[in-house]
Amino acid sequence: MLPVKAALNSNITMTANIRNIKTSDLDLKDRLVAINRVTKVTKGGRTFSFSAIVVVGNENGIVGWGLGKASEVTAAIAKGVDAAKKNLVKVPVIKGTIPHEQVAKFGGAKVLLRPARSGTGVKAGGAMRAVLESVGIHDILAKSQGSSNPHNLVKATMQALLELRDAYAVSQQRGITLEKVFKG
Repeated sequence: MLPVKAALNSNITMTANIRNIKTSDLDLKDRLVAINRVTKVTKGGRTFSFSAIVVVGNENGIVGWGLGKASEVTAAIAKGVDAAKKNLVKVPVIKGTIPHEQVAKFGGAKVLLRPARSGTGVKAGGAMRAVLESVGIHDILAKSQGSSNPHNLVKATMQALLELRDAYAVSQQRGITLEKVFKG
C-alpha cells in the first residue's frame, strides 16, 4: 500500500498514520526528562559522557522527543532538543483531554491513557507527565506498568498518542458522515 499524503495546512502533512510537522513558526517549549551519565574505562582512565532525553511541544497538540549524547550535559541537552524538533507530530486534543482510551507498549514499558473530566489535572508520573504536558493535555488519567525506564516510557507514551484518532479522522477513514460516527 502506498502512503497517502494529504495537506492539512501549510505546516502539517499527513503520511498514512504519522503526522510530520515543520518547525517554521511554532513556539516550542522543551522539557528535560532524564539525564544519564555513562563511564567508559580506557587504559588512559575514565571518560564520562552524558545522554539526555528531551521532549518539546507547543502545548497545543504538537509534540516531539529526542535523545542527545555528548561529553557535556549542556551539549547533550542541546542535541536532544534539535533531535526532538526533527521528530514533531500532531496529536488530537479535545477540550484539554484525549478523544478515547488508549494502551501502548514499547519494550518493557506499557502505558494506559484515559480521558478525564475538566478539573482532574494530569494524573501521570515522571516521563509520561512531561510528554502529556508538552502536548497540551490538561486533564488525563495515565498509568505506567512494567518498566519505569524513562526512554521506553517516553516512546510508549508517544506511540499511544500517535494511535489516537478524533471523530473527524474516523469519519474520513471510513468514508461516512460525522453524524453517523456518533449515532451508528
